[in-house]
Amino acid sequence: MTLDAARAVVELITGGWRAQAVYTAVKLGIPDHIAAGRTTDADLAAACGSKEDGVHRLMRLLVAVGMFEGNGRTGYHNTPLSTALLDVPGSQRDMCLLYGEEFYAAWGHAHTAISTVSSGFEAAYGTPLYAYLGEHQDASDRFQRAMKAGNLFFDHVPGVYDFAGKHVVDIGGGNGQLLAAILSATPDARGTVLDREHVVAAARANLGATIGLDRVEVVGGSMFDGVPQGGDVYLLCRVLAGHSDDDIVGLFESIRAAMSDKSARLLLLDRLVTDDGDSTMLPALWDLHLLMTTGGRHRSRDHLTTLLNRAGLTVERSAELPVETTALIVAPNA
Repeated sequence: MTLDAARAVVELITGGWRAQAVYTAVKLGIPDHIAAGRTTDADLAAACGSKEDGVHRLMRLLVAVGMFEGNGRTGYHNTPLSTALLDVPGSQRDMCLLYGEEFYAAWGHAHTAISTVSSGFEAAYGTPLYAYLGEHQDASDRFQRAMKAGNLFFDHVPGVYDFAGKHVVDIGGGNGQLLAAILSATPDARGTVLDREHVVAAARANLGATIGLDRVEVVGGSMFDGVPQGGDVYLLCRVLAGHSDDDIVGLFESIRAAMSDKSARLLLLDRLVTDDGDSTMLPALWDLHLLMTTGGRHRSRDHLTTLLNRAGLTVERSAELPVETTALIVAPNA
């Protein structure tokens, strides 16, 4: 074994320690305390209700990894990394808390999840993720905010398709952030968002504040029980992973039947995996994360194409979006 290989192994197997250190700093509110001028070990310990020695040792590591700068005697400073975790709208704070709590617990059952191809979250909590979110509003709200913070490609979607004058139906649209980005960029378009009953209140509030409810309809329900009729463009953004092939084909068939006419399109927005030996990090990592959280998976382009074809749909073209996301523009068969 070479020294470089040994060091690389240590970097890999201690990654969870660093993640939990970042989570702990965010849970204690350290980036916000520093922004407020409480910058020494003593100041931070008093503000967090923690022992100074613990705070000092945590900060020593987080300075070493570049999350903060400075020292506990003269004061710490935020960096762009810790600034991204402040308790402000649009930050990644809720993502950090979700990944450090519920999702970290799910990954604690990785051996079981991988060995049985089942949800690590369900092993940890005794119930599926979405059922859990439906029963725990705080967790559901944090999940929606985390999803919003992770949707770094939404503002680029209007650049891959012409939504002018269209009725856009976002299926499983969460709090309506993607629909808001599209309608903001396309003033003559109108939209509908469909999601579960415990989510639509957040969608209504967000779209009312950003777009105006005169251009948007918010519908509560399951996408597998039916989709809104008469859309010119249907969106499915990262909502397929936790469902079986047969259920997805049924959803595709419902969308095809609901389309306004032959000119209507379906846009599939997702990370696509590849098994030809040149997989990149994010699709492979998030595919395994989906197994931990929902028991689901990312699919390849060929796999999705097969499912679409079963439902009478064809991939017309594709476009690349940021953070290794692909848009498939799908047409009904003639």
